[in-house]
Amino acid sequence: MNTNPAMHAVVSREEWLAARRLLLAREKELTAQRDLVSAERRRLPWVPVDKAYVFDGPNGTESLAGLFEGRSQLIVYHFMFGPDWEEGCRSCSFLADHVDATLPHLAARGITLAVVSRAPQAKLAAFKRRMGWRFKWVSSFGSDFNYDYHVSFTPEALAGGKVTYNYRMENVGGMEDLHGFSVFARDGQGNVFHTYSSYARGADAFVGTYHYMDLTPRGRDEDGLPFPMAWVRHHDKYGAPEPMAQVSCCHAEAGAA
Repeated sequence: MNTNPAMHAVVSREEWLAARRLLLAREKELTAQRDLVSAERRRLPWVPVDKAYVFDGPNGTESLAGLFEGRSQLIVYHFMFGPDWEEGCRSCSFLADHVDATLPHLAARGITLAVVSRAPQAKLAAFKRRMGWRFKWVSSFGSDFNYDYHVSFTPEALAGGKVTYNYRMENVGGMEDLHGFSVFARDGQGNVFHTYSSYARGADAFVGTYHYMDLTPRGRDEDGLPFPMAWVRHHDKYGAPEPMAQVSCCHAEAGAA
């Protein structure tokens, strides 16, 4: 999309104001609809978590209940970082750049946010240092956690052609790891429940940069790219002579909707 005024209608302030008021009505409709959907999300039934998941954290092994850090609600971001990868997914890193500033505000409302990947803890810790992040990042390597929440897939499952991702059967192009987030609650007796998971573009809600971009004339400016996030780099690589990737680590087709 071009920001050249010749590509847009240029009108008087009064005409602009009339158009803006029409758009405001649409924006208010969207806000009201989002509030209704959020209320439906909160009314979803819960599923007991009966499996004893164990994670490798920066200070040793931890249970899923331990990730709550004494709070009653937990958001887990499923970050794409496979055991044999040398660095985390660029697109997941883009999202992760937005996390740290939210942590004290979430904690004040009884919410803990943790990040989970299959890569070993040593790799997670090294990449976390490189990126300058402070959030809690644990490894699920050796556990069923990623597989049970449909963000990782065994070679045997992938050999079948399609796997369950985003609540439908998808061809994920052989990707063993994809992204998403899951929400858990804990009651007064320490029981843990799965309340919600979302995948693909459901993670857009975490990416504040995109919401700023959506306000501008060019928007996300991703038309013509091989996949929507082809422009994204690890934040320490912008400006480096790196060719635009031709393959999305988040798999363009599976992550599109």
